[in-house]
Amino acid sequence: MNEKLKVVLALTAFLALVAGLEFVAGYAVYYVLEPENQQRLVATLSPHTELLVELGVLRLAILGVAFAAVYQLYVKGPLKIAEGIRIILNAHSSHRLEPAGPPEVQRLARAVNDLAEHSEALAHDLEAKVAQAKASVEEEKNRLAALMSELSQGVLVCNRNGRILLYNERARQALGASAGAGSAALIGLGRPIFALIDRSLLRHARERIEARLEKGETDPNAQFVFTSPTGQFIRVHMAPILTAAPPTQASEPTGQSAGQAMVSGFVLTVENITRDFELDATRDMLLQSFTEGSRASLAGIRAAVEMLTYYPDCESAQRDRFIRIISEEVNTLSGKLHQLTADHADSLKTRWPLEEMLGADVIATARRRIETRLGLAVRVDNLDHSLWVKVDSYTLAQALHALAGRLKEECGVGELRFDLSRHGRIVQLDLIWPGPALSQRVLQEWEGDTLRAGGQDSPLTLHDVLERHGAEIVYIADKEDGYPRFRLLLPLAEPLRPMLGAPIRYGESRPEFYDFDLFHQAGQTPELDHTPLAELTYTVFDTETTGLHPSGGDEIISIGAVRIVNNRLLRAESYEQRVDPKRPIDPVAQTIHGISNEMLRGQPTIDEVLPRFHDYCDETVLVAHNAAFDLRFLQMKETQTGIYFTQPVLDTLLLSEVLHPNQESHALETIAERLGIKVTARHDALGDALVTAEIFLRMIPLLAAHGIRTLGDARAAEETIYAKVNKY
Repeated sequence: MNEKLKVVLALTAFLALVAGLEFVAGYAVYYVLEPENQQRLVATLSPHTELLVELGVLRLAILGVAFAAVYQLYVKGPLKIAEGIRIILNAHSSHRLEPAGPPEVQRLARAVNDLAEHSEALAHDLEAKVAQAKASVEEEKNRLAALMSELSQGVLVCNRNGRILLYNERARQALGASAGAGSAALIGLGRPIFALIDRSLLRHARERIEARLEKGETDPNAQFVFTSPTGQFIRVHMAPILTAAPPTQASEPTGQSAGQAMVSGFVLTVENITRDFELDATRDMLLQSFTEGSRASLAGIRAAVEMLTYYPDCESAQRDRFIRIISEEVNTLSGKLHQLTADHADSLKTRWPLEEMLGADVIATARRRIETRLGLAVRVDNLDHSLWVKVDSYTLAQALHALAGRLKEECGVGELRFDLSRHGRIVQLDLIWPGPALSQRVLQEWEGDTLRAGGQDSPLTLHDVLERHGAEIVYIADKEDGYPRFRLLLPLAEPLRPMLGAPIRYGESRPEFYDFDLFHQAGQTPELDHTPLAELTYTVFDTETTGLHPSGGDEIISIGAVRIVNNRLLRAESYEQRVDPKRPIDPVAQTIHGISNEMLRGQPTIDEVLPRFHDYCDETVLVAHNAAFDLRFLQMKETQTGIYFTQPVLDTLLLSEVLHPNQESHALETIAERLGIKVTARHDALGDALVTAEIFLRMIPLLAAHGIRTLGDARAAEETIYAKVNKY
């Protein structure tokens, strides 16, 4: 029952009781009087009836005010203290009670605060001991996270039901890029892998693995290739995760007996092989083209040679004709071979891997190659060992080797020197020689020639190598030391680091890219109402709009969301997208969220954004603060976009009314302050979504203390509050 209604009913009952008692007392006095005294009393009071009624009403009013004051002091105050105690116990241990009510209750509140201080000190001591006990586990976890981030291949780990419980950024890039824009959001903890890879394909691979396990094969892994919606070829290597089957599962239809190894999940390594596939296809086409196109020329040459061999005394004109045929066919073959070489060089370019490495290592590789294959003496005088470059070390060393070979063969150079220095964001690699100066025209000729030196030829040119590296080469003749030089200008690269950006520091939290508790989580079913709140997957979201009237034409301009999986907030899997509303923003709304019309130009429209956001929310429970407002904007677009959000919805505003009916405010900032949550980036869609998510996580144990443990319980409690709000 609504708290205000309770107060009104209690006050009405109290005043009715007082009035009834007064009436009974007056009637009893009147009844015991003698008849003549009764008549005298009536005659005395009759002229003052109106005054007596007014005095009675005034007395009841005074009693009503006194009742309200007593209620506020002795009932409302203790209720507030009770709510504060629940917050301390279940959500925010640093929360302290504000003494309210009579002096005795205030002393109780202060005693509770003292007890909370003592309890918090004990809890901190316990947390310190637990943290120390978990140090080794945390270190192993960080090592795993560092290892996953450093792997050059994409890796996903799924439980038996296909739910993702671990992935790295390579996997997000490989599958996200292959599946199209917005599909990277489908890779997340607890999400089904079937959104990216066909279910039947994975089932077939799993059955092959299980069949090999039953046969006792040592390598039960499976491998398959699938085509993404954008036409990319993705190779997947699938390996089982084996655990011992517990005794209670011996009778299950999986076929494992007690203690026998059973498949509890799978490790998937993914690789985009589209470029390799296209390269192989190009090579096959070139080979076939050269083979088919060469048969006629070879047949002509063979016939001409046979005629010259069998008829050595043929006429001079006929001999010249056969020689001309041989010359023409040889020229034809030479042209085809030249074209094939050029096409093959272009194919080679697509396979060059650029890796970050120290510039000193590049010079060391080139130095060994030049000394061993050309016999030139090479010195390194000025070398900055801190410089990193992103290069293909093989082709770059090959280019330096070719330049050194040309200097030796054509200029008689017998000694070389390397320098390596930095100029801003450019790395300067100098190849220096004591000897004759060259002209710029010579460098241009060498740049267009194929690389050859020491008996090793390459179809690539120096220009090809420089273009692939985004580098340039210049010739400098008037250096202070008097030595000419070739200077390669290479882009500076950052030192090697974990793919996710920040260096690994043990003890710091990392993005939540793994959740091994999902090994034990069954697939979600339609019976979500019976699922405990702590076991559900949530999408907590918020929107910013052009105004406050969705029916009046206002539009969404920003959507922010974050996921909660296994009672954990996954900040690394957030969603944020601004939207072009195709209409101006209300000036009042702009002062609140700070988003201007200029900031939205070029952003996608709501028709493009909602399908991707719907995929992000798939198979989750929606959570928002004042959810009716945000959902109304989404519902207004259902007919236009064909996107319907039919997921269950929880509203932290209504849940706060359920938990703390005696608090005056249920605004987002007030609830956050009450639960000890720091508010940042207010009125930013993603910032508000993050705050709402933290509030909701703090509410889950508070709801459990109220007997609200499942999604069905929470929805029923919300419906009760909503009905009361609409009624009163």
